[in-house]
Order: sequence, then C-alpha cells, then structure tokens
Amino acid sequence: MTLFEHEAAQKKEKLAPLAARMRPRTFDEYVGQSHIVGPNTALRRALNAGYVPSMILWGPPGTGKTTLAILLASMTSSYFERISAVGSGVADLRRVMSDASDRLGMHGQRTILFVDEIHRFNKAQQDVILPQVEDGTIVLIGATTENPSFEVVSPLLSRSTVYALNPLEPKEVQQVVEAALSDTEKGMGTLDVSLDEDALDILVNLSNGDARTALNGLELAVLSSPMSATGGRVIDRETAREAMQKRVARYDKSGDQHYDTISAFIKSVRSSDPNAAVYWLARMIEAGEDPLFIARRIVVLAAEDIGMADPQALTVAVAAQQAVHFIGMPEGRIPLAEATVYLATAPKSNAAYMAIGGALDDARETRNEPVPLHLRNAVTGMMRDMGYGKDYKYTHDYEGHFTPTDNLPDNLKDRKYYEPTDQGYEAEIAKRMSRWWGGSESRPESDEE
Repeated sequence: MTLFEHEAAQKKEKLAPLAARMRPRTFDEYVGQSHIVGPNTALRRALNAGYVPSMILWGPPGTGKTTLAILLASMTSSYFERISAVGSGVADLRRVMSDASDRLGMHGQRTILFVDEIHRFNKAQQDVILPQVEDGTIVLIGATTENPSFEVVSPLLSRSTVYALNPLEPKEVQQVVEAALSDTEKGMGTLDVSLDEDALDILVNLSNGDARTALNGLELAVLSSPMSATGGRVIDRETAREAMQKRVARYDKSGDQHYDTISAFIKSVRSSDPNAAVYWLARMIEAGEDPLFIARRIVVLAAEDIGMADPQALTVAVAAQQAVHFIGMPEGRIPLAEATVYLATAPKSNAAYMAIGGALDDARETRNEPVPLHLRNAVTGMMRDMGYGKDYKYTHDYEGHFTPTDNLPDNLKDRKYYEPTDQGYEAEIAKRMSRWWGGSESRPESDEE
C-alpha cells in the first residue's frame, strides 16, 4: 500500500459510521455467539489447527456474521475475497473462481470467499461456486438472514456447516455500547459523553439484540445532542428514544419471521389463548404485515379449526376480511382483533377439515367410480330407460324430511368422513346424525338387498 493509499484508508475509516469503526479486530473483542466461537468450541479448535471449514452463518442483522467471517480469515494465511450477492452476477463469480484457482496453483494459497446475503443468489449462481467448494479451491463463508435450508441449494448446503447466530443478549448489547463510549481510538471516548441509565436501557432494549442498531442509535444521539458549557454531551432517555425512533422489528414479509409469526398467531388461536393471539396479531400489524394477508388466514382458521363447533365463526371471519378491505388501516386492526378474539374463544373442531382431507384421498383413488344410478339426473327418456334416477327417494316426501339412502359408490358405501365432535354446536349435529343414521352412523342397506 502506498503512502497515499494509506492516508486515504485512514480518512475513510475516520468517516465510517460508528458501527463500522467498532468492528472487532480480535476474538477477544468479539461479543456474543459463545456457542460458536467460545474457547472450547469445535470451530475454535479447528482454527487453532489452521483449518477453516466452509460454512453458512445464519442469523438476524447485527449479530456479527460479517465480523466473524473477517476474523476467521485473519487467523489463516488464506486470501480473503468478499462479495455481495446483491451486486454480483455469474460473470463476477467466474472471475473470482478463476483467480482462486490461479492463486492456489501458483502460490499454494487458498481463498476464503465471503458471500454476504447468499440467500439472494439464484441456483445458477450457487452452482458456479459448488465445484471449487467441493475440490477445496475456495472456502465458502456465506452470510444470510434467511433459513439456509430454503435458500441454499442442497449440494452446497451439504458441503457447508451451518452456524446459527443468535440475537445478542441485553447485557452483550450493553457491553458493545459501553465499549464504544469508552474507546478513544475508534469510538467516542474523546467526546466526554454522559449516558444516563434510562438512555442506556432504551438503546439496549430497542435494538432487538442488534449491535449495529444500538451503535447507530448511540451515534445519532451523541451527534445530535448540543454540547454543554464544559464541552460534554448528556444523553437522556428522550434523546435516546428519539434517536432509536421505535423498536425495529426483525420482520421480512417473505422470510422466516413472516412465517414464524403467523404460525404463532394461528397456534395461539387454535390453543384458545386470546391474549397470545392478540399479541401476535399486534406484532404482525406493528411490523407492517399486509392486513389482508392476516384476514385471509383468519378466514382459513375459522373453517379449519373452529368449523362446525361454531359455524358463525366463518361469518365473523369473512366479515372481518371485508371490513379490512373496506376501511383499510389503521382502523382495520379493530375488526381483525374482534375476529381474533372470537375465534380464540370459540369451541374448536377440525372435523370438517379432516372430512375433506379423507374424502380427497379416496377421490384420488376412485375418480373413475361411476355415480350410483339412483343419484343420476334422468333428463331424457333414454336415460330413464337405462335406470337413471330409479328408486331415488325425495327426502321431503318423508316424515321428518329424512329417509336413509346410500349415496356413495358401492366400494365406499361404509366410509365415514365427517365425524362430529362433542364441541359447541357440533354436539347438536352429532345427536342429529345419530338420530338419522343410528348410533353407529352406519349406511343403510340398499333396497335391492
């Protein structure tokens, strides 16, 4: 590096955001993820032996994925190549692969390739990397916020170790913030900053375990605060809250948090827990989830998990969906909450859901079974001569508007799909079914028999 390049690098570092300046340079400075990089972990033992395996670092933003990749590379003699999946195409990858092969052949030096946001690579891009990972030309370190089992192709995944990074604990975020305040070289130790306890709590708790968010909030709070007469800066609770604005939800409408949160919502309703259900509803609303997506899931919930135990639940759910579509947000949160509470506190039955599931299984196997003659529509004389509609019993001609008939194909006539539960309104249905079909709800014998 020339003197000019060195000076340029120093200027760039000074102008970098606080989070970038405070990036750990050694494992002693690295905070969190002790289950991965602790002194006695398999990865640290491998590093001490000079070995770095290909890996996928999976975790929320601000948990140290990029920093860990840089630290791993610094502990070996490998060449470190860093690319972002957002701006790199197949041509860029082929160049990197070619350079890595030349480097290994001419100098015996392996390449550590760090791919940030590897989940954004399509299959073709991932396939370009695969041969060099397989033969050891490169060591791949991919970073992703998305579940790699969904986003990384199986051959590449099977050749990599997946490490799940956790959000930092509050005490770990506090450690990061305090280090930035006291560091006179990279942090704010020369600025005479006083951070009161409430302000520290705001930075820690509103960061959601994201060290970068906490440091960005700290930097904004410090630089936006006026200097006192003595040249210092005092950061109080309101200043910190304004800098953080509000809790940043780790929520991607196409990612894991999206599916995990709607799953928690559905399971809370199914568990008849209105408090948890409303909480997860609020989480989705706060994160900016499409309210019509939530409404559609509520409609499905009503049919699948409440069903005939309370048929009114489906009416309530559909009304909520229509209300949200009609009035929009933020008022749409109210019918969503009403429907959520109604469903959570309603009696539960999945009998209708199970009935259609079982019937579909049989329908796939018996799709060519003929419709029984007595159920066919005889619209012509020829059809009547062929027996269409023969012996059909018009139910309204019978006492109680019911008469037992056999309405399934012959080889399915004893099949039962709908088995009512003893929950809510469905208990009345069960009594009615028993009265019509007998205690066993068995199908009648045909007249011919």
